[in-house]
Amino acid sequence: MNKMPGQRYIMDDIDRRMIAELSANARIPVATLAKRLDVARSTAQARLERLEQSGIIDGYTLRLGDVVRARQIRSTALLQIEPRATATVIQRLKAMPEVGRVHTTSGRFDLIVELATATTEELDRLLDQIGAVPGVQGSESLIHLSTRISRDT
Repeated sequence: MNKMPGQRYIMDDIDRRMIAELSANARIPVATLAKRLDVARSTAQARLERLEQSGIIDGYTLRLGDVVRARQIRSTALLQIEPRATATVIQRLKAMPEVGRVHTTSGRFDLIVELATATTEELDRLLDQIGAVPGVQGSESLIHLSTRISRDT
């Protein structure tokens, strides 16, 4: 997307409502979006383009449904990394399709890694693979049992 560097876009209530609608369904037709926002279709299209160009909307993605997520073993790995090895470790994690997100953090652990596998055996192999990455000093893993709150932002 063509972002406008240095330009700042101030969002108003219509923009925030548009983002809420798109967060619930990124495939919503512009005509339906305009109707829900009570604006003309051309206005909705122009605002959408401005949100994309300004970098407020950075892209659209697929969100798996509960049926698929229920069949996955979701977990979090907390990693301790050797000093100056973070970039290398992140590059190795990026190559692993089971890795969904990686966050840097403060405190006892350096990285929080979100994982999804089909079985506990796959999770066990993945954790061994992550532990063998040069620069990983230690780890702790947590299996997600159920999701009580989910705000996909």
